[in-house]
Amino acid sequence: MAKVIFISGGVRSGKSRFAEKRATTIAESRDQSLHYIACGEPSDPEMRDRIAHHKRQRAEAPIEWETFECPTAIGNVALHLSSNAVVLLDCLTTLLSNELFKTGDWSDQAFQEKIKQSIKSDLASIGKRCATLLIVSNELAHEPLKTDLVQVYARLLGELHQWIVEQSDEAYLVENGIPRLMKGEEME
Repeated sequence: MAKVIFISGGVRSGKSRFAEKRATTIAESRDQSLHYIACGEPSDPEMRDRIAHHKRQRAEAPIEWETFECPTAIGNVALHLSSNAVVLLDCLTTLLSNELFKTGDWSDQAFQEKIKQSIKSDLASIGKRCATLLIVSNELAHEPLKTDLVQVYARLLGELHQWIVEQSDEAYLVENGIPRLMKGEEME
């Protein structure tokens, strides 16, 4: 089973930059391959800009990234991984949104549970096939939850976060570009 590193923080907190740097450092130090699971889709100008920014950052890395554009069903990536792979999933928040709102009735509790279990299963499949799995996600705990839709989304995301942190060897909260270790040993 892979070493799991969970990285959360607010929007534009620097969590993706930290995760990319952390993944690159791990891959370089162990001569491992580097893989990126991109869940975002270029749905509007802001998202296109953010995707382009992340692609430029990865292009500047000392090791080449293999990128999988995978807005849903991330478990399919597992077949393409080797036991020496360092995998970065960016981001769980977008993945949950894609799964929840593109494929069924978000208000149905059975559907909600199916999506949550599917994401857990996919993450476990990837974790069985690689050396290190880094998972990036947004922290929503400080946001107002005004509608039923937002409450459902935040609950599912919170439940996934708790499950992932239980599985994690390391967990970080990134605020204002500063990562704080919340679980695990200090970085190598």
